Amino acid sequence: MSLIPRIFGDRRSSSMFDPFSIDVFDPFRELGFPGTNSGETSSFANTRIDWKETPEAHVFKADLPGLKKEEVKVEVEEDRVLQISGERNVEKEDKNDKWHRVERSSGKFMRRFRLPENAKMDQVKASMENGVLTVTVPKEEVKKPEVKSIEISG
Repeated sequence: MSLIPRIFGDRRSSSMFDPFSIDVFDPFRELGFPGTNSGETSSFANTRIDWKETPEAHVFKADLPGLKKEEVKVEVEEDRVLQISGERNVEKEDKNDKWHRVERSSGKFMRRFRLPENAKMDQVKASMENGVLTVTVPKEEVKKPEVKSIEISG
């Protein structure tokens, strides 16, 4: 539960220094202080999402075990903002049930990312397989400068 990776940025840490992330850095989120990680807001609510950039696209991957694709929303907002959200409901309790341990998380989650200028926001694709959401945002092709050969006279 060290804050060092979160502040100094391993690849799975918060996006505190990422100019494209809209997530707000909360140093108390993982320390369990009241109001920052309440019973309803659990580790599920802080869903980790990987973002990689390939030569062709920006690719986002989120582990969402137990969720159906109908329970997840992928939206594109103005100003090149990609929003991924969803909710896992708490299992219904029977008054005769005796719970010994509850570790599976539930609640809502929402993550927002501001994409760079080269993102083709009108061509976003999303798929979900085996509890892994993959969102692909194609990139504009970078036009390479044309090299023109000049004949040397003389």
